[in-house]
Amino acid sequence: MAKKTLRLSFPQWQGGNNPSYYLGSLLLSFLSPKTNGPIEEIPVTLPGTEPLTKVDGIIGKPQIIKQLNDATSLIKKHEPDAIVVLGGDCLVSLAPFAYLLNKYGDKLGVLWIDTHPDVQTAKEYSNAHAHVLGALIGTGDNDLVDHVANKLSPSKIMIAGIHDPLPYEYDYLTRHHITTSNPTKIKKGSKDVLTWIAKEKIQYLAIHLDLDVLDPALFRSVLFAKPGRGPHDFGDVAEGQLSIEDVLRLIHQATAKADAVGLTIAEHMPWDMLNLKNMLNALPLMK
Repeated sequence: MAKKTLRLSFPQWQGGNNPSYYLGSLLLSFLSPKTNGPIEEIPVTLPGTEPLTKVDGIIGKPQIIKQLNDATSLIKKHEPDAIVVLGGDCLVSLAPFAYLLNKYGDKLGVLWIDTHPDVQTAKEYSNAHAHVLGALIGTGDNDLVDHVANKLSPSKIMIAGIHDPLPYEYDYLTRHHITTSNPTKIKKGSKDVLTWIAKEKIQYLAIHLDLDVLDPALFRSVLFAKPGRGPHDFGDVAEGQLSIEDVLRLIHQATAKADAVGLTIAEHMPWDMLNLKNMLNALPLMK
């Protein structure tokens, strides 16, 4: 029987406090192949229409929680077998992956393809897109964690493409015994990931793909490919080292061993389109 796959357009930008992710999500929806399944768009407050306030140490928390509730309601409306999410910042994975955890239980594994583990809390960082995997595990802000009825076991997580985590992140990953595979290993093949799937008896996969895992010298529509960036613009935060071919090979090999039931694509930063949009706004006769 064919899976009922819900596609969610989720242009949330408040989790990263970066309005550009709104356009990034809309472009993903425009570029994606057509689907015969249901499509929903999560209502997201437009950038520039209202200020973001910090609540409980999280920037834009009121908007984030409302959008999280809306996403949860729309998913429950359809009760899909699988979900595709076109984000938006990384926090868009919280509601759909929480739903998939309820549906598939410990048969579900989460393949987190990202340069960063997203396990911080408001104490370390005020932008909640870096909190999402921690919330799925059950750590961090209570209002985020409360959306996850069945918490994600750390053993059911593989973070692929990560390197040079920050001290807090390294301690968290070590303390929770979370399996990782660095870019060098991913480029040589997907042995670590396939071993993890077999060891944990994973039958279903929810895949989170943060485009930041891609090398900004090879793929320009990511945060770290900011035109004219200075040498210290992003501090000591790790940058992606994989190619599109590396990522596709990894996903194809993993989904040959476990059934894909979730796919998030997040943090698309279309620098050229943003600059072109600003140029069009500045030209005569355009308004």
